[in-house]
Amino acid sequence: MGLVYADITLTNSEDITLAKRHIIGEEEIKQLTINILVDTGAYNLFINEDIQAQLQLPFVEKRIDQLANGHIITYDVVGPVHLKFKNRNTVCLAMVLEGRNEPILGSIPLEDMDVLIHPQSQQLIINPDHPFYSQMKLK
Repeated sequence: MGLVYADITLTNSEDITLAKRHIIGEEEIKQLTINILVDTGAYNLFINEDIQAQLQLPFVEKRIDQLANGHIITYDVVGPVHLKFKNRNTVCLAMVLEGRNEPILGSIPLEDMDVLIHPQSQQLIINPDHPFYSQMKLK
């Protein structure tokens, strides 16, 4: 199977809250639609410094992790960020990779949105068993 990309809208969740409280206008909500690599081998949402700067997501903490190649990296965790794909939404934290690294959508937000990779078309799709809402198993 080749690489799978999807158009995902990322929104600063704090801006959504501020707009609901009429502290900022709807037009001030920072959001960005990006074509992101869908990687079920990754756990979380990974964005780069450019996306972080555009969305102005607040810093949560620093983390240290090991990459697949064995290298140890330190990175910022920011958020929350609201993700939207078609009729699916989720809110999660984002790991910020240095420079202009390719953003990655990992398995935790994918499962929360109840979306799947269709192997023949190599596209991200809504789970056909639950076309109108996301559904998770709670056990």
